[in-house]
Amino acid sequence: METQRDSCSLGQCSLWLLLLGLVIPAATAQALSYEEAVLRAVDGLNQRSSDDNLYRLLELDPQPKGDENPDTPMPVSFTVKETVCPRSTQQPLELCPFKENGLVKQCVGTVILDPVKEYFDISCDEPQRVKRSGHFIHTLGIIIGLPRHQLLIA
Repeated sequence: METQRDSCSLGQCSLWLLLLGLVIPAATAQALSYEEAVLRAVDGLNQRSSDDNLYRLLELDPQPKGDENPDTPMPVSFTVKETVCPRSTQQPLELCPFKENGLVKQCVGTVILDPVKEYFDISCDEPQRVKRSGHFIHTLGIIIGLPRHQLLIA
């Protein structure tokens, strides 16, 4: 004969199943790939940015060799470029085309591959925009010693 202590009430069984359901996904969550972790970092950079447009990954440096522990901060280096999409856009970032002559930023820092923690520590340098103009060509000509009349300005 079954006693009340040996049996599981509906409420107790439901609670155990709920707790088990919360623990199993966390234990079996697969580590992010290097690229996925960087893409999450780019999303975070866009959220913190005060720029008008969003940035998208332009180039990702190769993954460094080293510790494969998903909780260990991993060094990253990548380049992002300004897109035509405003910060308020609802479309996925990968569908945003790069802005012609958009700002390019070189970013470095660390990420972790644990999908639950979503940690990143990234800083980006903003290189100066280079405008090609006759003044630049004239200045370059003076530096290399060409007379003004020999400079071709397109």
